[in-house]
This record gives sequence, structure tokens and C-alpha cells, in this order.
Amino acid sequence: MYSHGSESLIKQAREIQEPELQKFYSRLVKLLQGKEFGHETIDSLQRLHLILSATKYTRTSLFCFQSLESRQSEGPAHSLAHTLPILNTILTHSPECLTEDHLTLLSKKLVDWLRYASITQGGGASSGGFFTGPRSRQPVPIAELDGTVSGDFFTVLCVGQGFTEDQWMNVYSFSMLRHWLLTYHSVSSGSTAADTDDRSEVDGSVVSMVSATSSSSRLLPPKERLREKAFQYCLRLIEQSDRKAHKRTDTELQKACLVEAVCILDCVCVEDASLVYRTFPCVKALFGRLSSDLTFARVLLPIAQFYLNHGEMAAVDCESVWKLVFGQFPAELFNDPFLAHELLRFLRLNLESLQLRVPQYTRSFPNLLKFLAWDSPAVVDDFVDLLPSLVTAETAVELFHTLLDLPCLSATLVLQLRSTCSPISESGGRGLLSLDAFRSPSFRGLFLFLLRAEAGSGDTIDRLSTLHELLAEAVDWQRVVQCAQTVPVLLHIFFNTVVTAADEKLLAHLILAMLERSSLLLNLPTYIKEIHRYTFTHTVELCHLLRLCKLHPSLVVDQSHELLEFAGTTANVYSKEEIYTHVVWVLGEYLSVSCDSRCSVRLITSCFEALEAVLFEITSSAPPPGAACPAPRVVTTLMSALAKLASRSHDLIPRVSLFLSKLRTVTRGGSVAWCSDEEDLIAIVTRGEELWSLLKTPGVAQSVLTPPQHVTTPQWHRDTNVSMPLQLRTLTSLTHSHAGG
Repeated sequence: MYSHGSESLIKQAREIQEPELQKFYSRLVKLLQGKEFGHETIDSLQRLHLILSATKYTRTSLFCFQSLESRQSEGPAHSLAHTLPILNTILTHSPECLTEDHLTLLSKKLVDWLRYASITQGGGASSGGFFTGPRSRQPVPIAELDGTVSGDFFTVLCVGQGFTEDQWMNVYSFSMLRHWLLTYHSVSSGSTAADTDDRSEVDGSVVSMVSATSSSSRLLPPKERLREKAFQYCLRLIEQSDRKAHKRTDTELQKACLVEAVCILDCVCVEDASLVYRTFPCVKALFGRLSSDLTFARVLLPIAQFYLNHGEMAAVDCESVWKLVFGQFPAELFNDPFLAHELLRFLRLNLESLQLRVPQYTRSFPNLLKFLAWDSPAVVDDFVDLLPSLVTAETAVELFHTLLDLPCLSATLVLQLRSTCSPISESGGRGLLSLDAFRSPSFRGLFLFLLRAEAGSGDTIDRLSTLHELLAEAVDWQRVVQCAQTVPVLLHIFFNTVVTAADEKLLAHLILAMLERSSLLLNLPTYIKEIHRYTFTHTVELCHLLRLCKLHPSLVVDQSHELLEFAGTTANVYSKEEIYTHVVWVLGEYLSVSCDSRCSVRLITSCFEALEAVLFEITSSAPPPGAACPAPRVVTTLMSALAKLASRSHDLIPRVSLFLSKLRTVTRGGSVAWCSDEEDLIAIVTRGEELWSLLKTPGVAQSVLTPPQHVTTPQWHRDTNVSMPLQLRTLTSLTHSHAGG
């Protein structure tokens, strides 16, 4: 709640009438044109802020461009400098407040400030002598950054002892030019004024006479004329950037101005395609000049944007640009946080165009992932957006391996940087064995594969276990640990993309890779556990293996040999519980004629015998030394899988029934060596009794353990014959519940 005084002020601000508001604006403009700002100015600005807040910017534009319409003779230009930030705020938050008249006015003003600023230094210079005074000071021309006298119009890259007011407006105008060019399409076209003279007004100065000679450009409407002058201004900046600056800060200024100039050229070429042919020779020459110097990387990215937007129209070969962006940048500047941010932003903003027109993009994922491997926390959000675009039929399997090897890549990048320093040792004084391995020709191939720039040289390497041993001391490095923490999330995104796009052949290859890599991971215990959990999670809905097989059940028959080999290895029960459990469940669920007509009795029997042998072994003896007892879920999943397989081949029912009956007999004697928890044992026995009871009636067992498709995927809402009994039962239940209440 506002106080009574505050409510009164807000009410006054909302009810202020137009004539009173205009008088207030005029008085404030005069106050701002003074050399010093007193209490009255501050009070007036506070009142203006209240009015603008109470009216939601609807009158802001009136105050700005009154300011712009005022002639220089009415006061100094620094009042206009205060107006431009307000204008910029309007462009950002409420561009619809501006009208066509406002657009015309500001476009003409920007032309004057950008193109026709004074070409002499502010303050002037003395001609010398005893009677030197203000009248004897001579105008001194502006200079270039290399110290030579400027022979062209003023820009932000001109220097002098001081700037005149219109030169400052030149600087301010350039700083907001791109924003204006990008935003002025949003202005309202409802209010326009007849303007028979499109000429800009630079009052009473020599520059106005110079501008009057530019008759050809004066024939253009204000927006088109502004584009033309912006084009000329940017070309002038590019020419100035080739000059050798005397100060390091000026060199950085040249780079910053080049970035802005190329971005503005891109804007004007998007607006007017005819400018593309005039602009490309200059941009192409600039790329040729800068491409060999990676210190200009921040400039080369806007150039890449220009090539992406206009290269096809101009029929220009862009190969060298993409080699630089997707090749050298990630390979050599992966540890530059500014470039990482800018490049990944460039990719996100242009994702669709890159996928359609730049084939190098998807092939470059081994290089791009170096940014993630080096500084995962800073860029993981970018890769959450980018990763789906990198998944294609050609890259999916290699990308899967690369994601799993990201912690190895992180360690390798650290070693690559450290290898330039010798000797290197840890804080305790011990030398890094991994660094010796990195420098060794014997292992060089392993590290070079991780550091490859493009996909296509192979999905993975043969000696992964050797690589993991060489990097054993890197498992507690901070970068490696942080990188490992991001991999499960990226794998989840990867699989969500794969299941919607891949064909069965690719998915089959991917399943083999999943089984293979389950035991080939860098030895970070938490990392291994998380990878197993995200890839073979205990939640059925999220298990990526189960999702793949549910979408394409025939994959189980296609890969039955590999799946049976994995499920028939008893050691996997103890070392890969999550993975083993789901492989067994997949075999029991989808090895059926109803899923694939190729599923023969022989294949079912072969699978049954492999699982039977494992179940018998783990329930007949104690676990191996150092291993825990098999998880109850593994045992019950094995029993369920055997029962399902037996229900499809009735000759196998006696064998599984015999095992289940023996299980009851053995457990009556108390504890057993393969299960240390009494509650777990009871749960296992209970499950066994349920399955044994089902198998006594094979027909019922088959309908329960292998239900037909219309039961597993009911469509009662579509079949009136089936839905009617359901409706009757529902109505009866509701009636009884109401009667009971």
C-alpha cells in the first residue's frame, strides 16, 4: 500500500495533460542544455521518471526526439548525449512507442552525426608567439591511430587532443547504430508526417555545405540513406583497422570496432541484398588479412556470420572459413573462455543454417567437445542445446563413444598444455607418469585419437583399457571430475535424440557399443556408477536399453548372440548388476514369436539354458572372494525370464518348475550362502512360488507372462464391444460406492 502522499503524486503523474507535459519537457530540455546540473534539474528528472513509470513509457518518445529536434544553436550537444541512452532503452523495451516520424527524424540525425562530424580536433592548437591567445589558435586536423593526418571523414578510430561536440555524437551514434538497424522495423507506421525535404540538417556549418553536394544519396529515403552511410562508415573503419596503432589499447579498440563494423555490414546486407556484392570484396580481403592470426578470433566470428548469411548468394567458397571456425578455433583456443562463449553462441543462433548448409558442422563434434572437456560448468548449457543437432546416422555411434571418453579428453587437454612446460610435477614433487606417456611415441596414437579434429577416423580405439591405465592419476583432477559429472546428462539427451531418429541397423550397433563400453570407462567409481545408472537405470521408463528394444523388439533377435554372451557370463552378475538385470529382462520379454517371427524354439531353448546355468551357479555357492551376494533383483529377474521362456516352449516348463521347487526346499533350512538378508530371501522365495503356481497351468502362464498385444496396449476407448462391459462395471462400482456412502 502506498502512503496518501505517494498516491497523490502518482495520480498527478497519470493525469497530467498534454499541454502541461509539453511545457515540462521544454523546460527540462533547456535545463539539460546547461553546462552544470543543479537541484532543479535533478528534481525535474525524478519527476520525469515518475511520469514515465506511471504511464509505462507511452510518453517517453515525446521527450526524446524534442531533444533531437532542438538545433545545436539552442545548447551544447551533451544534452543530446543524455537523450541517446533513453532512446536505446525505448528501443529495447518498447519500440512500438516510436512512430514513422520518429524513425525518419532519428535516421536523418544519425546520418549527420556519423558522416558529417567535424574533421578538426577539439580545442585547436597554438601558432606560437608572445601574443598567443584564443583568437590566434589554429584548427588542427584529426589524426589516424598511426599518427598520420586523417584525409577522410571522422570515425571512432580517429584521434586528437580533444573531440568536438559533434565528434562525440559521432561516437555515441556508432555505439547504438546496430541496435537501431536491428530494431527500427518494430516502429509504428500509424503516424507519419509529410517530408518533402529528406535532407539532414547540420545547422550553419561547413559540413552542411559538404553534405549538400551529395545529391545522389540525398535522393534516397531516410532509412535507405542511413544504410548507405552506415555502409561507408564501416568500410572506412575496416580501412583504418589496417593501420599500425601506437598504443596497445588502440589495437584492442581496432578489434572491437572491426567486430561492430562487420556486424553492421551484415545488418545492412540483410536489409538490402544489393549491398552484398559491394561488401563481399572488402570482407573477403579482411578475412584473408586476419585468418592467419588467431588473436583476431573475436573478429573472425562475425566474418563467419557474414559468410553464412550471404556467401551462398555471392557464390563465394566458404571452405576456408569453416576450417578455421570448426578446426583451428576449438583445437588451439579451447582454453579461451571468451571465444568459447562467442563460438557456442554463434552455433546456437545459427543452428538450422549450419545443419543445412555447413556439412563440416556435424563432423566437427570431436573438436567442439574440447570446450566442454576443458570447462564443463561454463558451457554445459550450450551443449544441452547443441547436442541433438550433432546426432546423425553417420555420427551417432562415434559420438556415443566420444561422450563416454570426455573425462579422458579433459585429462589429455591438461597434459597437452603441460607438455610445453618441463619438468612438470605434482605438488608433492612426484613427476606425472601420464605426462611421460603423453610424450612417449608408443602411446602417442592413443592421445592423438582423443585430440582428433573431425569424426570419421573410427568409432573408438582398441586399447581403451591401456589409455585408462595411463590416465589413472588424472581421476582426481578438478577438470576431469567436473567433466565426468556432465556426461550422464548429455547421454540422456543423446539417447532421447537417437530413439526418435535412428533406424534399426544403427540401434543394433549402438546396443553392442553399450554392452562393450559398460566395462571400458575411466576408473572414477562415481562416474562409472552414474553412467550405468543413466544408461541402464533401474527405472524401466528411463532405461535407454529398454527404450530401444521396446521401440524395435526385433533388435533382440538381431543381437541375440551378443546379448546371450553377456547374459551367460556369471561374473557380470556381480560387477554389472544394473546392466545385467536389464539385459536378462530384455531377453525374457522380447525373445518371442509375437515380437519377431524369426524367434525359433531353438533360440528360446539356447537362451533358457544360458540363463539357467547362471541362476543355478549363483544360487548353489557363495559369491567369489571380495564380491557381495547377488542382488535379489538379479535373482528374481532371472527366474521371471526363465518362466517367460518356458511359457513359450512348454518342453522347458518341467526344468524351471524343478528348480523353483528345489528353491523352496533349500530355503526351508534357514540361511543360504548366496543371500545374507532374510527379508530378501523371503521375497525371492515368494516370487518363485508365484511363478511355480502359474506354470502348473501352461495356458494361463502364457497369457500372464506373455500377454497378447491387445492386452498390453488396450484400446477400449475405440472398441465399443470391449468398452461397454468396462463402462457397466465402472457405473456399477460408482453406484455401490454412493450407496455405501
